[in-house]
Amino acid sequence: MPNILDIRRRIRSVINTRQITKAMKVVSAAKLRRAQERALAARPYAQMLINVLKSLVARAEIYDPETGEPKHPLLAQREEKNILLIVVTGDKGLAGAFNANITKAATRFLESKAGKNVDIEAVGRKGRDFLRRRYSAAKVQTKSLAELVDSIEAEPEEAERAGAIQITGEHVGVLGKLEFAQASALAQSVIARYKEEEIDAVYIVFNEFKSVIAQRLIVEQILPIEQIGEQTVRLVEEMTEEEKKKAKEAAIKAGVAMRGPDHEVEEVASQFGTAQVDYIYEQTPEELFRALLPKYVSIQIFRALMESVAAEHAARMTAMDSATNNATDMIDSLTLVMNRARQAKITKEIIEIVSGAAAM
Repeated sequence: MPNILDIRRRIRSVINTRQITKAMKVVSAAKLRRAQERALAARPYAQMLINVLKSLVARAEIYDPETGEPKHPLLAQREEKNILLIVVTGDKGLAGAFNANITKAATRFLESKAGKNVDIEAVGRKGRDFLRRRYSAAKVQTKSLAELVDSIEAEPEEAERAGAIQITGEHVGVLGKLEFAQASALAQSVIARYKEEEIDAVYIVFNEFKSVIAQRLIVEQILPIEQIGEQTVRLVEEMTEEEKKKAKEAAIKAGVAMRGPDHEVEEVASQFGTAQVDYIYEQTPEELFRALLPKYVSIQIFRALMESVAAEHAARMTAMDSATNNATDMIDSLTLVMNRARQAKITKEIIEIVSGAAAM
């Protein structure tokens, strides 16, 4: 029979752990609300930009009528020999299988591209650490998103490959205070490399967040742009029913809204591109299209980063809620064991007293 004092110490330890996990769940729920509001607030702008581009496509010649080749380099499709993969994970742990699922998806994607050169841009400490243990960094010095802002106009550095798969960028600590300028810097760097034909395709792996119970892990193609406004998904992994149930329970306890995208706003924005109206542009449609298409790529990357942040907080909230429930169950179980041990000790003492009295 275990010692009663040891059981009490363990109960106190579990109670302290439960207080920590409960506090972390509350903090993650508050951060999730803010991240969800930011993601929802950015969607009308992104949707309007998409519809403006669709409108311009209908009014501008984006393909050469003689050769059929696209006039904008971001639409050019080439044989995939050199690929860029952006892996978006979190900077912290204690989020269940959030980071592990993303790194597994990235590994599966890399295996599917065997025999090709793949450059990796790691966003988030957990993904960076995972990839560092398996692949080497490029010979050039890796740059953060802040450093990319100052180096976009500079001449590209010639570098010897560290292997078929190499890490060319590490961006740690940017998701805590994510700004559009950071995503734009990464997008401009990617666009510059694509225009110079250093890479032939760009993919991003992240956890897409629609609502607390509507998330999916995807690998999305960013470049080349095949169809404006349509996601080109190469790999997808949906939430299981058990995961949805746990996320719903955690959201209800924390008071987090489980709403999805505002379809009414999207419908109003979509009327811009479909309305039979002859718009008058200050510049020619071709010039506007060339100027707005890079912004479209920046928005795509910014959306992926924002949704990954929201999904991470949702995963951490769910994981901490499960940990709190498990701690409560463990406390109840240990309390029962302690009561049995105390009862057994009392019974033994009574038996000893009775036996001693009978022997006299």
